[in-house]
Order: sequence, then structure tokens, then C-alpha cells
Amino acid sequence: MSSPSSPAITTVIKMLESLPAALQEKVVEQVREFIADLEDEERWQVSFEQTYEQLIASAQKAKREIAEGKSSPMDYEQL
Repeated sequence: MSSPSSPAITTVIKMLESLPAALQEKVVEQVREFIADLEDEERWQVSFEQTYEQLIASAQKAKREIAEGKSSPMDYEQL
């Protein structure tokens, strides 16, 4: 097994090693969930960045259509 790559990882490992095995498992599960959430947020951020210009263009088009009277309020009953 390779050595930890940073002092922060070394600290976390030492903290985990000081806990009983059952608590270590709980911490690991919480860390897994936290990392999964971070990865999900990163995917959303990348997706947003890739579509940002399209979102701006769509918003500008909608604003123009509203100003020109080419739009009507959304009928949520029709969805």
C-alpha cells in the first residue's frame, strides 16, 4: 500500500485509526456519501458551465419575446 499523499490525509487516517472498528465503518460510510455529493455537485457545475452561454441566449430571447408581446403566461394546467 502506498503512503498518503498529503498531511491532511495522514491526519484523517490517524483520526480514523484511533476509533473503534464500528465507528470507523460509520465514518467511512459518511465520507463516501460526502464524496459522492461533492462529485455530483462537480458534475452539475461542469454541466452548467458547458451550457451557460445557451442559458443566457435563451433568457435574452425570452426577454425579447415578452417585450414584443410574443409570449403568454404559462398555463401550468397544460403541463
